Amino acid sequence: MLIDQFISYIEAEKRFSKLTVSAYRRDLAQFAAFLSAEFGETDLLQATTPMVKSYVVAMKERKLLNRSINRKISSLRTFYKYCLRENLIEKTPTTGVKALKQPKALAKFVSEADINKVSFAELDDFPTCRDRILFELLYQTGMRQAELRSLCDTDVDLGAMTIKVHGKRNKDRIVPLSKEMTRMILQYQRMRDEAFGPTSHLLVNDKGEQMSPYFVYNKVHLMLEGVTSLKQKSPHVLRHTFATHLLDEGASLVAIQKLLGHEDLGTTQIYAHNTIEQLKKIHKQAHPKG
Repeated sequence: MLIDQFISYIEAEKRFSKLTVSAYRRDLAQFAAFLSAEFGETDLLQATTPMVKSYVVAMKERKLLNRSINRKISSLRTFYKYCLRENLIEKTPTTGVKALKQPKALAKFVSEADINKVSFAELDDFPTCRDRILFELLYQTGMRQAELRSLCDTDVDLGAMTIKVHGKRNKDRIVPLSKEMTRMILQYQRMRDEAFGPTSHLLVNDKGEQMSPYFVYNKVHLMLEGVTSLKQKSPHVLRHTFATHLLDEGASLVAIQKLLGHEDLGTTQIYAHNTIEQLKKIHKQAHPKG
């Protein structure tokens, strides 16, 4: 099946993440269903530009957010570029289909005062130690939850006080660790090995197995629940918080780009907007004529 061949391509050659692959498969299945229902067309290779534009209109009528629609358009573009490469079509039906405008959303982050309110029970047990490591690694390194879950003991160099993070497209980056962080990791590893023996992942759940995305999300949500009024309390908020706090303390955007593993500096510049908005807020609150 064509979609399966494409999925194998983005998995093996493009090395997209599992979540991205799943989204692409879902997007293509939805477009295929639309073609069949609206045009009686069951072959994706027969899609035309007007059909793709009709799909965009249909999604707008369903009140989908522009961001979601743009992601689905991006999925179709990638799919039809693959079809061009394989000489399955002569031109892509996504030509002339423009991405919809969407407001630039500021990255949500937790203030330094609030992040310091996060606390853990005074218990010397494995779950408490693991939860603290989970939180500190996300906040002190800015890694993504998927990167956190994939960490192995061999990725940690306690002597050099660094950790190797396996980013998107299999691109690794080295992130420094604090002395206190390395001490905490060493203590955690001893407790983990006593409880479960050798494991293939650095951080594990309460059964000694690899943590699921939901497990990490739930832990972070509970940690942030009592310290911030943000509606979003996800691991990615800690990534935004890491970057914003670095910028507020004088770090350069280029340095933050490398720490986050961004390919494009433009992606990192969202945090500069955060800082500008904070300055505006402070000016408005503090200046007599603000």
